[in-house]
Amino acid sequence: MALSSASRVLAVLGPTNTGKTHLAIERMLGHASGMIGFPLRLLARENYDRIVKMKGARAVALITGEEKIVPPEPRWFVCTAESMPLDRPVAFLAVDEIQLCADPERGHVFTDRLLHARGREETMFLGAETIRPLIRRLVPEAEFQTRPRFSTLLYTGPRKLTRLPPRSAVVAFSAAQVYEMAELIRRTRGGAAVVLGALSPRTRNAQVGLFQEGAVDYLVATDAIGMGLNMDLDHVCFAGLAKFDGRANRRLGPAELAQIAGRAGRHMSDGTFGTTQELGPLDETAVEQIEAHRFDPLDNLFWRNGTLDFASPQALLRSLDARSPAPFLIRAREAEDHLALAALVRDRDLAERRWNPALVRLLWEVCQIPDFRKTLTDSHARFLGQVFRHLTGAGGRLPEDWTAEHVARLDSIAGDIDTLTNRIAHVRTWTYISHRADWLQRAAYWQELTRAIEDKLSDALHERLTQRFIDRRGSSIGRGSGERGELLGGVTRNDDVVVEGQTIGRLDGFAFVAENAAAVESRAVLAAARRALGSEIGRRVQRFAEEPDEAFALRLADQRVLWRGAPVARLVRGETPSAPRIEPLASELLDGDLKVRVRRRLEAWLAAELDRGLQSLRRLATAPLAGAARGVAYQLVEAMGVMPRARVEQQLSALQRDETQALARFGVRLGTESVFLPAQLKPASVQLKAMLWSLYEGGPVKPPPAGAVSIAVDPERPEALDLALGFRRMGPRAIRVDQLERLSAACRRLARQGAFAATPALRELAGCAEGEIAGVLKALGYRAQVDQAGISFAQRRRRDQRRRRSVAAAAAAEGPFARLGELVDRRPRSR
Repeated sequence: MALSSASRVLAVLGPTNTGKTHLAIERMLGHASGMIGFPLRLLARENYDRIVKMKGARAVALITGEEKIVPPEPRWFVCTAESMPLDRPVAFLAVDEIQLCADPERGHVFTDRLLHARGREETMFLGAETIRPLIRRLVPEAEFQTRPRFSTLLYTGPRKLTRLPPRSAVVAFSAAQVYEMAELIRRTRGGAAVVLGALSPRTRNAQVGLFQEGAVDYLVATDAIGMGLNMDLDHVCFAGLAKFDGRANRRLGPAELAQIAGRAGRHMSDGTFGTTQELGPLDETAVEQIEAHRFDPLDNLFWRNGTLDFASPQALLRSLDARSPAPFLIRAREAEDHLALAALVRDRDLAERRWNPALVRLLWEVCQIPDFRKTLTDSHARFLGQVFRHLTGAGGRLPEDWTAEHVARLDSIAGDIDTLTNRIAHVRTWTYISHRADWLQRAAYWQELTRAIEDKLSDALHERLTQRFIDRRGSSIGRGSGERGELLGGVTRNDDVVVEGQTIGRLDGFAFVAENAAAVESRAVLAAARRALGSEIGRRVQRFAEEPDEAFALRLADQRVLWRGAPVARLVRGETPSAPRIEPLASELLDGDLKVRVRRRLEAWLAAELDRGLQSLRRLATAPLAGAARGVAYQLVEAMGVMPRARVEQQLSALQRDETQALARFGVRLGTESVFLPAQLKPASVQLKAMLWSLYEGGPVKPPPAGAVSIAVDPERPEALDLALGFRRMGPRAIRVDQLERLSAACRRLARQGAFAATPALRELAGCAEGEIAGVLKALGYRAQVDQAGISFAQRRRRDQRRRRSVAAAAAAEGPFARLGELVDRRPRSR
């Protein structure tokens, strides 16, 4: 049964909150091309947006049933599992939540991906440990990696709904029960956000946004939160344990309960789960399994024949009904597309058609139009029949007036919650159709229109849900404080500090900045704000400590360190130029252990930043060199990667061939004018060294523009600074040392043929004006001579004369960086 493949197949298994998706995206972006399939459109869109921020919109494609964004030459594809374009070869391929192979409705799709979807170089399946034995049977070449949960998950038993802690989610399994619970929380705790599977992604995100921003402290949801929604939840409370799965009510197993309960606690923050008092306690065995993340392995997966026969509709049905090739692969029950095909085959008009494989394939594509309303009636089949007849009619496309009539019926925001939900589901079907460019004359127009209608309806539904289930006057962070008669304050996700619904300031980094002077004059308002900030600052420091280095940046103008745009620290002069100190900005909110944690993270970031900027120097400083090569390397490190050749001419003349090759392996270039590390000429390294000089010397330093060939010599700027930044002074210009090598080589070629003129090509190499080139060439050692033709330049002065001049210039250019050699491999240590 297993599909053999030369590529590596890796199954990354573990519970929720283990970083599996992050790992897969990181691996995918490490390949030249890739594709990842998610179980939900919401998840696909969220991760598409995330990758676009990192790699740009031109490099990433999004393909779901209702949305297609495909640039001309994308490298990476983010899709729903059903929409993965498997005919497109990619180096890396991943499928998320692979344990859904056991889902009765969609399992056959995931099983097909498990059996047949492969990347050329690497394939990764992400999911729960329960599927490990079946992956081993179906894909024997697969390697396995287990990911432990970052935080613990503990059972706290039954509680009254009115006594749930803040940041809780109540989980029910029917819309009626969700509405009932949300209404009770509105009356007793001020309100709740609502999440159901029937909501559009836009409405779902807006409701989750209310919870995340702190507008409400409670969320009531179906099991839709079990997959694809990452929230700051502390507790999950089950109001029921059984759900209707499309055929009958069934009790959820421990693994399914764990998928939902695992939403509590994010990253290193622990979470809890329990039940309502009305439901009673969970079974002890189930609790033990959920807390330990140990569940019975899956025995069966759902399967559907993927080799379809398009000779006729009846042949297609027979191929869909084919028996599975193994007893543990259960033939999937008839899916929506299968049921739709069976209904259309019974249509007398269609039965009398003359069929060919292309026509049958089109019929099957029409049957795959989803019914987001889940009506389970013949109305959807009749609609599909109309679509098929139009596509096989005279025009071969859906008529514009017929399409416009159907879409226009949905363009209304009148009605209650259920009406709007049903209307959104219907327009999503039309959004799916609009992405079939070969079915519509103006596909782009209909895509834009249906998406606009869906957005309008989604916003209206969000407004209705908010009006019904949130009491704006009573909902606030810290409701427990409100019950004691105190003002209620909180910090929103946008860092606004709010008291009783009024914004009084904002949290900028770790500092509170007041913006409403009249409000903050009140003691009660300030006390409420301080209470809110006190509870928020601990969470913020925890988040700060876990941030990747990319979240921090150095603002060169004032040496401030920014955390996601907010200033949090400043660099100050250290004992040596290469070891500046970092100090958190003053904040009354940071004291004791919190300040120590902030300082440690900042020092770790600074050490890594210096590592990146001085990487080639650190490698050279620790290189296993000997003899003359070791002496050259020591002096080059001491000079921060750039020095005149004359300074080490004696050591260079003593180098053996293997020593020269060893220096080259560590990136050292032995030029005729300079010895240098090309990596230290990159803009990032130049800016870093300019900042180090500025901190140590105490004056402002403007680094050369990125890509500059040369800069004008400024008498006010020390020559040692120019050299440290990679520029050698040659008369009126300081020329970048790699460019100086090119200029010197060009002059030597011209001088071999006799006296030469300062050509435009030489001026371009020197990056100077016509009036400056003579001074540059004289500084380079060429003799100027005047004749009837004008000024020309002859052979350079004798080598020993040039050497004495260069040594003198090098000595004059000494500066603070000359002392860095012995310190370049020392990093700032935590206090």
